[in-house]
Amino acid sequence: MEHFPTIHTNFWDAVIAIPVIMILTQLLKKFFHIKPIWVPSIALIIGLLMSIFISHRHNLLAGIFMGWFYGYSAIGSYASLKTTLIAYRQKNKKSISPPK
Repeated sequence: MEHFPTIHTNFWDAVIAIPVIMILTQLLKKFFHIKPIWVPSIALIIGLLMSIFISHRHNLLAGIFMGWFYGYSAIGSYASLKTTLIAYRQKNKKSISPPK
């Protein structure tokens, strides 16, 4: 029976990879006018590439496994940040608007 590879989460995973993927996807979206529907797929591809070729270059299975986490973590972080910002702006508009 073959075991799953041992994958160690480190500083790179938590603090550097996810924000870098978020920044790269936003830059690509801005400079190449990519439709928003493609941005999650691009984030996943960047996550896979970074994981396979940079952080887990000696273990393909670990690179693929962690690349999915990098990509989807960036997608989720962006969606959460966007939702929070929209909710904050709507709350701010209600508190600033004059009473009727």
